[in-house]
Amino acid sequence: MALYENNVSLRGFIGKDAVSKTTRQQRSFVVLSLATKSGYKDRQTNEWVNHTDWHRIVAFGNAAEYAKHLKKGDHAEIEGELRSSEFDAEAGEGKKKVTVKVRGWEIRASIVRKLAPPAKSSEPGENLDAEPVTESDAA
Repeated sequence: MALYENNVSLRGFIGKDAVSKTTRQQRSFVVLSLATKSGYKDRQTNEWVNHTDWHRIVAFGNAAEYAKHLKKGDHAEIEGELRSSEFDAEAGEGKKKVTVKVRGWEIRASIVRKLAPPAKSSEPGENLDAEPVTESDAA
């Protein structure tokens, strides 16, 4: 058994077309945004309440070669590890401007798969988590 483990598996919809970039050392990588949804049934209103989370995905190597072809609205599965980074950002205006530490999170993808779009279900009262992200949802 491993002492430490950092594995993330996400399934969702691509929010924007994949963007290819290059590091200072001329190493290419791809950046994606992936939307995942979760939800619950509100007991008072008997309605589904959905929540969308946006994930920054960064892929290098073979995963980047595959990921660069993903387009907005594609259904995809990402496997990789959660990474954080810390940087300084300015907040406030004028004399009240201060520098604060900001922590950013991303998934470093090791596997990227395009999935077939989910089948639409006609079940009444079904959780709508599987529905594609709409234009108004996009980050």
